[in-house]
Amino acid sequence: MAISFDEVEVGTELPAQSFPVTRATLVQYAGASGDFNPIHWNEKFALEVGLPDVIAHGMFTMAEAVRVVTDWVGDPGAVVEYGVRFTRPVPVPNDGVGAVIEVTGKVAALLEDRKVRVDLVATSGGQKVLGMSRAVVRLG
Repeated sequence: MAISFDEVEVGTELPAQSFPVTRATLVQYAGASGDFNPIHWNEKFALEVGLPDVIAHGMFTMAEAVRVVTDWVGDPGAVVEYGVRFTRPVPVPNDGVGAVIEVTGKVAALLEDRKVRVDLVATSGGQKVLGMSRAVVRLG
């Protein structure tokens, strides 16, 4: 069911979501994106360049975060702007469990032309991994 602009107000919270990330997830994403940088799959290399472990692709983290918005609005095409700053990597240990990206969202502003700005907060391991994460969405 589509969200109507008239149903939304500043402060409306979007349903929070959790996204598990395993080493297998990273391999799948690398295949889809073509990003085979060894920091995303080679633990030895990641440690040698100063990372705490293999890390999730930044664009993967960004894509998972916006799913909170697209699932809420029901139409990925309704997202007319989206941007983030990468503030911290998401380490993905090879322990069979991996990591979890937790995402919350809230309507921060009502804009012209039936658009709203949604501010997102993405964390992993209790630490913020995306900053300035905002989406502009056109509602019905």
